[in-house]
Amino acid sequence: MRQACRSPRLCALIANSVLCATSSLVLGCSDNGTGIPGESGGALGSGGQVAQGGASGLGGSVNAGGATSSGGVLGTGGGFASGGNSGTGPTTGVGGGPGTGGTTRTGGAAGAGGTAGTTAVGAGGSTSDGDAGGTGGGDAGLDARPSVDGSRTGGTGSGGTAATGGATGVGGGTGVGSDRCDVGVYDEASPPKVLSLSGSSPTHDPSAIADNGTYYLFCTGLGAWTSTNLTSWRSAGRPLSKPSWVASAVSGVGDLWAPDISQFGGKYHLYYSASTFGSNKSCIGHATRDSLASGSWADDGAATICSNVDISDNWNAIDPNLIMDTDGNPWLVFGSFWSGIKIIQLGATGQRAGTTVTAIASRPSDGGALEGPFMVRRCGYYYLFTSWDTCCKGASSTYNIRVVRGTSVTGPFEDKAGTAALQGGGTLIAEGDSSFAGPGGQSVLFDGNKAYLVYHAYAKPSGAITLRIAELVWDSSGWPVPIGP
Repeated sequence: MRQACRSPRLCALIANSVLCATSSLVLGCSDNGTGIPGESGGALGSGGQVAQGGASGLGGSVNAGGATSSGGVLGTGGGFASGGNSGTGPTTGVGGGPGTGGTTRTGGAAGAGGTAGTTAVGAGGSTSDGDAGGTGGGDAGLDARPSVDGSRTGGTGSGGTAATGGATGVGGGTGVGSDRCDVGVYDEASPPKVLSLSGSSPTHDPSAIADNGTYYLFCTGLGAWTSTNLTSWRSAGRPLSKPSWVASAVSGVGDLWAPDISQFGGKYHLYYSASTFGSNKSCIGHATRDSLASGSWADDGAATICSNVDISDNWNAIDPNLIMDTDGNPWLVFGSFWSGIKIIQLGATGQRAGTTVTAIASRPSDGGALEGPFMVRRCGYYYLFTSWDTCCKGASSTYNIRVVRGTSVTGPFEDKAGTAALQGGGTLIAEGDSSFAGPGGQSVLFDGNKAYLVYHAYAKPSGAITLRIAELVWDSSGWPVPIGP
């Protein structure tokens, strides 16, 4: 039996015997300090992370007029899509590197694959950004708000009549859209900083999404918060009560933990964890909604996946996070302690597809102390962020945030030093300092050409739980740059 590792992370609300006291920047929630081996580490679907522009499908890998027209061998917008940061449709027709609709991609006379391009400005449009009729992205555009879904099919352009400008994008993981090579680019003159927040702040395991000028955030306890600027937050109540199926599947469940908010297939998807302290008898549930601005959540009425309920499992079905692969297939990443982080494939409506459970990260030599997986796709890689060590001990918390990467959604993943994720690999990007302890419960929010790490930490010396949002950038070698807690 594994040693209890940490206590649950409770949201900022008064419900189910949870008492949280708010202040202008902090919500201090009760914490019995007992700890558990595998409570939610903050899986969440980050709002701006959506498909936009089409990673490898804009015009298709061999579309856009075929082998000899507009886009050359691989088709306009080819390769990774949207034309690339500076691609001009060179001889290979890839649209210029693995970029996402760079400013100079014209596919013009010298490049789009054909001898003179398909139009005066070349396939992909003069601005490359997924303009209507442009072959590198269509009307969904590049880096649009994270509400991209199947209705945005990318115009007709010369990249094929169904060029997918984020056909099945997602507000959580990454989606079918742009590979976002122009998002979160490191600028030495302006290193990433932690934002200064005001207003009542949410607490554990923040999960955010941007939609039509508003940011929506969900946290453990399934409380909701909104903001129009990412810095000032106000409570939006409790959007989803504990569904009736939870009690029969996992007895003793109080609050629901570690929600993940995402958008794909024309709906918003909210995954959540149902578990009890120190146990891996757990389930992940799922609810959908047509709009975040109005309406209500419709729960599936049954678990998406459970652990140790009907059969014995050495893993824990909590901390869900949805990620879309380059083919537009949704996957669910999850896991906490025990044998580590897992991934399963989902169907088009967000339900589980098949029975395969694939292991992608673990800490076999450290008591299994990692959890809260969150995966995004950027510039040809899948990045898996996890929280390590001990959460929820106030100023004594040792939580820290690590990252690994791989070229497939199912791995293998490794850290910057080349250590495999399944053997405890993980590159440190955030840890405690003299002001804050235990940063973790993280998610990533893509919004336009910016990326943010959204997480919680504990103020010193009080130990008050505090929302933290930091700019997230990648260096020239494609690794996230460390930030303050």
